[in-house]
Amino acid sequence: MMLDHLVLAAPDLDAAIREFTELTGVRPAPGGSHLGLGTANQLVDLGAGGYLEIIGPDVQQPAPAQPRPFGIDDLAAPRLVAWAVRTDDLDGLLARARAAGYDPGEPRAMSRRTAEGELLQWRLTMPRFDDGGGLVPFLIDWGSSSHPTSRALPRAELRELRGRHPDPASVRPALTALGVDLRLDMGEAVTLTAVVEGADGPVTL
Repeated sequence: MMLDHLVLAAPDLDAAIREFTELTGVRPAPGGSHLGLGTANQLVDLGAGGYLEIIGPDVQQPAPAQPRPFGIDDLAAPRLVAWAVRTDDLDGLLARARAAGYDPGEPRAMSRRTAEGELLQWRLTMPRFDDGGGLVPFLIDWGSSSHPTSRALPRAELRELRGRHPDPASVRPALTALGVDLRLDMGEAVTLTAVVEGADGPVTL
């Protein structure tokens, strides 16, 4: 398994893109729309096969019948809310994680069209926020679809990913069950933080 992507959710996608570009000197590339979910995304290559997804309301779609994913409708400002790890054996990983005492949830099939019109399809477990802040990754399997980093994307290399939690020990069993590691520090609020290399040096998201 490896890092697939980080999710930076925003209440206003265009404003989040402008802010990210100003902070890093790197302008994200259009990803595509998630039809029926009321969201669209833009992407940045993080290196090593991972990417940053900046996701927010899609002004070209009507408001969805259900809340938008990642708590977008309740956000007041852009925030790093989740991360995903990639596997080519989602069902096997689910079985191993459940046997180790953590249930990532049932997988769901999803798709979107890229800005170029290519249909991408994948399966994932829905992000869970039992820990209060998305510190435990969700799982994604791209199957035979192209990975988003297979196309040329603007790049801001990931330097560090870390989390804070009032009780880090309560989060580690789930990470262990998934076979992943995350630097966890003690803090009053549950937060997920990434450091990326911008055009003028490191930037904290």
